[in-house]
This record gives sequence, C-alpha cells and structure tokens, in this order.
Amino acid sequence: MDIKRSVAESLLSIQAVFLRPEEPFVWASGIKSPIYCDNRLTLTAPAVRGIIEEGLATTVKENFPDCQVLMGTSTAGIAHAAITAHLLGLPMGYVRGSAKDHGRANQIEGRLEPGQKVVVIEDLISTAGSAVDTVKVLREAGAEVLGIASIFTYGMQKGLDRLAEANVKNISLCDLDTLVEVAADTNYIKAEDKERILKFRNNPSDESWMEAK
Repeated sequence: MDIKRSVAESLLSIQAVFLRPEEPFVWASGIKSPIYCDNRLTLTAPAVRGIIEEGLATTVKENFPDCQVLMGTSTAGIAHAAITAHLLGLPMGYVRGSAKDHGRANQIEGRLEPGQKVVVIEDLISTAGSAVDTVKVLREAGAEVLGIASIFTYGMQKGLDRLAEANVKNISLCDLDTLVEVAADTNYIKAEDKERILKFRNNPSDESWMEAK
C-alpha cells in the first residue's frame, strides 16, 4: 500500500487527526481551523507507531543515505527520533526550543561533532517555524543538515516558503491532500468538504471556507 494512504488511514483510525469543518478548532493564533493534528497519540498505538517509525527509517535510508545522526525537534519529535535511530542503528539527540538556564546551558542534547551529517525528525510541518529554527541551531553548531523527515505536513505556503528560504529539504510520510482523500473515501467527511479543507490550507487567514457548502 502507498505509505501516504497507509499513514493517513492510521492517523484517522486513532483520532490523531480530527477533521471537523462544521465545528472548527481555534488555534492559539485565533485562526479557525477544520483540522487538528496530535501525532503524539501515535506513540500510544503500537501498530500505528510501527508503521510510522518504519516509514521514517525508510525515508532516511532512501533520501538521506549519508545520515550519521538523527536530531529530534523538541518535544514532539524526540521519541520518533529515538525509535527511528534505534531501527537504523544511528545515534540521536534533540534540540531544545531554547538553551537551558542551568548546567552547561545546552540547547543541543546528545553528542554532535562539527561536520556530522544530520537529519531532523519532526512530527508535524505547518508553518515550519520550529523545524527551521532547529536546522539553524544545528548549522550554527557546525552540523551539515541533510534535511527533515516528518510524519505529516499541511503543505501550507508559508511553510514551503520557509523551508525554501532555509534551503532545507523536507520529506513527509503523509500530507493533507492525501488525508482528505482518504477521509472522503471512508465517509469520515463529505466529499464536498475536501475543497473546503484545502481552501483553508491555501489561506488560513481567509475564513470564507467556512461559508462554502
């Protein structure tokens, strides 16, 4: 089976992703969204977790074969980086959102040598802010960041632009386009809701998608 569809079905089956165009979620920014994603739930679903970690391992092997170290984003990417690193027999660490205010004041946890080739493991790409910040910290520490392997991406233009500006490649196991196709095929949402959800993705600040029928 196509890995994108397999992951989409898995995320929907454990309610790691909710699609609710008739009753939107409200993000911290105030934006109303028809989708809510919580990939942390995959960690408590062993079968789904297996699909995802094997998918991330395959993604790293096929797209970043020279990878020497995996680095997770804090905090959601840490567990996925650890499991994927175990499958690949690679060292791993993670990057804090900010440096500690005690001890050695580390921001990068785990051993990282200058010049090492790194792949960042991220759970979700929306506007790509945290992923790009992680890449920046690693580069400043002397790492060669080969790219990002992530579980899911909305495919938002702001995120695509940020990744392009940072000159970093992201490979996601699943995306919103595939998710809404699977959701419609399985009657999780109505067929006409597909366009509403993608319209939101294309311009989250434009609430006209809520009026569409």
